[in-house]
Amino acid sequence: MFRSRAKEEKAPANAVVTDSKQPRDPQAKKGRPTPKRSEAQSQRRSVANTSTSRKDAAKRQRDERRAQMDRQRQALAGGDERYLPARDKGPVRKFARDFIDSRFNVAEFFLPMAVVILVLSVVRVGSLQTVALLLWLVVIVLIVLDSLVTGFRLRKRLAERFEGQNRRGAVAYALMRSLQMRRLRLPKPQVKRGAQL
Repeated sequence: MFRSRAKEEKAPANAVVTDSKQPRDPQAKKGRPTPKRSEAQSQRRSVANTSTSRKDAAKRQRDERRAQMDRQRQALAGGDERYLPARDKGPVRKFARDFIDSRFNVAEFFLPMAVVILVLSVVRVGSLQTVALLLWLVVIVLIVLDSLVTGFRLRKRLAERFEGQNRRGAVAYALMRSLQMRRLRLPKPQVKRGAQL
């Protein structure tokens, strides 16, 4: 009367474990050969020896995550679509990447130009510091103009090529890619400069 129901409802210890979740007709063939006794015992032992502690589960998850990140890193280096991150997947994003990689962009030279301008601005000569300020202005204006032209052309090409598909965020994605130096871009560029798309 005052006993716990959980003990009564427990499944028997010798219950048979099957591969599928659906009940099987007892007269139907199971679709695989019966394992030898030694194989079945070793499988049972491996299942029984698998620890289910929180620490082991966390370690297993960490290993899986590490393997997935490794696959993703290789995909970014080689361009394998299957393992790319979600932001880089799809034909629209691939076209946007190729569009940027096939041309020269002013923005990709921003870092080298910034280093030169900073060196000029540190020198204690008034005329060089004035030149450095003018160079900052010229570089920023060129980057903005080039980005506007590139964004307009890319939006037009995407509308022609991928009509009816989701193109949301592709132009911003491409412009962010144009800010990176070509050899540092991930996924690695798959087309040469000047290639016709």
